[in-house]
Amino acid sequence: MKKGFKIAAGILLVLVIVYCCLPYYARQALIYWYPGIDDLDMFEHHTVAASDSCWQWPSARDCNTYRMRPADSAYIDSLRTVAFLVIQHDSVVYEEYRNGWNDTLTSNIFSSTKSIVGLLVGVAIDEGKIRSLDEPVGNYIPAFNEGKKRNITIRHLLTMSGGLSWDEAYASLFSVTTHGYYGDDLYDLVTGLDVIEEPGQQFSYRSGDTQLLAFVVEAATGKSISDYAAEKLWRPMQACRDAYWLLDRKGGDEKAFCCFHTSAREVARFARLMLHEGNWNGRQLISREYMREATSPATYIQNQWGTGPLDYYGFQIWIMHYKGQVNPYFRGMLGQYIIAIPERDAIVVRLGHRKDETYVKETTRDVYRYMDIAMDILDAR
Repeated sequence: MKKGFKIAAGILLVLVIVYCCLPYYARQALIYWYPGIDDLDMFEHHTVAASDSCWQWPSARDCNTYRMRPADSAYIDSLRTVAFLVIQHDSVVYEEYRNGWNDTLTSNIFSSTKSIVGLLVGVAIDEGKIRSLDEPVGNYIPAFNEGKKRNITIRHLLTMSGGLSWDEAYASLFSVTTHGYYGDDLYDLVTGLDVIEEPGQQFSYRSGDTQLLAFVVEAATGKSISDYAAEKLWRPMQACRDAYWLLDRKGGDEKAFCCFHTSAREVARFARLMLHEGNWNGRQLISREYMREATSPATYIQNQWGTGPLDYYGFQIWIMHYKGQVNPYFRGMLGQYIIAIPERDAIVVRLGHRKDETYVKETTRDVYRYMDIAMDILDAR
């Protein structure tokens, strides 16, 4: 009995010593484990303030008259969907919340945040704060004025072709992605990355590219990315509720590659902005020229397999090819989708805890199933 107790105590002591020797981000990852959509209270955050002139989505006359097929409803439940929203002609056609969610609760939209950063680059270019898409990143981040980093441009980061040493691994305790999400030193982390591939040649999805873009915007504008987003997009889009942007530490940097928190109705505003090519109720928030390029495939670089031109990604915005439609959309790691459907003047938002892990080319198959359900809703009108 005593011997067993001593062995257990020894093992526990070793584990404690090992835990204490781990870097800060790894200790945090062990405490909180896998990221979730309701992580707002886990981290420090900045508030992205709502507008004083709230614009709300009206409900269509036939709102929620559609009855979802049992198989579709079961599929939505199987991936722990919390919000499913379909909008057409600026009116809510279908809106449903599950798993205890409602229209006021905010979700981390994870990598859909990247698309917001891409839009803010466009604003900074329109304002002349950033002079050119092909300007070197080193003009704004001193660490990129040395070695091969000098060859990296803003366009390279926008198209995920920066060629930097960011390991996009979500399940590894010691990956740079885990470090970025749970760590407290984002600026040092991304400015210390090395060039491992020729920039501007091939698409390779790396969150570090987006984080660097945010630091470029901040250096160019003299404002934090969350303050700039509030001033140039959130309030001009007449958001009704505050959003939140997670930080790496108190008074630190926004996790620009992942961590914008908002509700389904509020995030749908970004899809409306894409539908109207940067215009919001008569006010051009982002130039049409930039929006058209941002929501079009960057075919001048190779896709991730090196088998042909990139046809599914623009400037931090995904491009979905669905049954003849070409739809720009935001995409998050747990199935956070904000989809603009120009052909139908429609928007689809899906938020939830899980996504399908089976890939169809560059994306998981769940996004196509959600599109099928949304098309059934629209066709039934």
